[in-house]
Amino acid sequence: MDNFCRKYAFLGLWVLVFLFAVSGCKKKSESANVEPPPVDPPTDTPAKTDVSFWLTKPDQSVKFKKQNTSLLFSIGSNSYPAIDIDTTVVYQTIDGFGYALTGGSASLINGLSGAVRDTLLNELFLTDSTHIGVSYLRISIGASDLSSSAFTYDDIPSGQTDVSLTQFSIDREKPDLIPVLKKIVALNPHIKILGSPWTAPVWMKTNNGFVGGSLKPEYYPVYAQYLVKYIQAMKAEGITIDAITPQNEPLHGGNNPSMVMQASEQADFIKNHLGPAFQDAGIQTKIIIYDHNADRPDYPISILNDPDAKKYIDGSAFHLYAGAISALSQVHNAHPDKNLYFTEQWVGGPGNFSNDLQWNVENLIIGATRNWSRNVLEWNLAADPEYRPYTNGGCNTCLGALTIGASVTRNVSYYIIAHASKFVRPGSVRIDSSIPGALLNVAFKTPDGKKVLIVLNKGTSAQAFNIRFNGKIVTSTLDAGAVGTYIW
Repeated sequence: MDNFCRKYAFLGLWVLVFLFAVSGCKKKSESANVEPPPVDPPTDTPAKTDVSFWLTKPDQSVKFKKQNTSLLFSIGSNSYPAIDIDTTVVYQTIDGFGYALTGGSASLINGLSGAVRDTLLNELFLTDSTHIGVSYLRISIGASDLSSSAFTYDDIPSGQTDVSLTQFSIDREKPDLIPVLKKIVALNPHIKILGSPWTAPVWMKTNNGFVGGSLKPEYYPVYAQYLVKYIQAMKAEGITIDAITPQNEPLHGGNNPSMVMQASEQADFIKNHLGPAFQDAGIQTKIIIYDHNADRPDYPISILNDPDAKKYIDGSAFHLYAGAISALSQVHNAHPDKNLYFTEQWVGGPGNFSNDLQWNVENLIIGATRNWSRNVLEWNLAADPEYRPYTNGGCNTCLGALTIGASVTRNVSYYIIAHASKFVRPGSVRIDSSIPGALLNVAFKTPDGKKVLIVLNKGTSAQAFNIRFNGKIVTSTLDAGAVGTYIW
């Protein structure tokens, strides 16, 4: 009898072990479709290294992961091409890297459960070692085309006007945008926020409509006060607007909403109305002009050529749906005392991870900063699986950095920005780096003295290369199309 009990007790134990293993496998399978955030690799046996190395591969087998690789500087030589780093040659200061927090993005994020929302915002905006530290945001003043509907902060019945702006209100932002911004500011009080209007209130416009039309000259002073009231209203909510552009994409009147503002009109508006209105109200918010494609550097240059307008202007902003990123240097060379910004570039859904990664890193993270931009912003932070919300006629294929549906998925723009935002903190300066062959790159020195090198292998095969600094080299390898961020 004793032997019988022992036999079946032993058998029962194995059954329990089997059931426990099956249960664990099932749980793992059920959660596999929820993409986890990037995390550092296990550090039980960390490699001895002088250089930290974060990698993204175009085949998505590695997406912004710290590599447990030994990268040690040494005196020596080999036959590999070298990227030379020179901290004595300094270019522009960096303000930050980030995204457009559209009205739609805010509503999707705010619609998450409290714990999920807070964890996501921590991941995006905290600046410690385990988060990506987004440091710059762009928001719309009123609706953008990635809002659920078109609106401004002074919408009144057709045929009426409100020159005293008694109907002005930012209440449309209080359900979603303002609560999300307050949480972000609490996480990163120094984050820079740029505001851009897609249109003035329609009663100020030549066509009395949201799409197209221009600002009537008789309403220039009223619109200037509208923007003053916006900055003051956001400040009352605890949100500082670091800069504004007078008009998003002023040469594109086909979006919903949109408004056309020619260069001569923008110069008139700034020098005779907006600049003086800011000055009279004691507003320190920067005025950044243009905010459109790189094919028209003549637009900002012509405004900056007017000294009465220039004195109120901090710099010029660009998108890259047309033209070449080198146009930013044309504007810098014409007016080297004024700043450059890169404020918008979309990824079209459903996207091609490899192609989008390479193009955006080459032209924005590397290209814009090597052409004097103080920031890089991707469009936009979040959309749902059907690219919503968007206005009637707005962008219906804009892939967010995040897709927010039943779960949160990180898309290519998330990784593009993370490669810079996590390490190139505000106050960093761009430093000189050579470009050997297809190893496109840009280098920075951070406020705490670290060096950051972002490299894209644009070649068609894997490439070993040296990073050469202070007479020593360290050797690394990148697959074709891969992006690496190196920190030492």
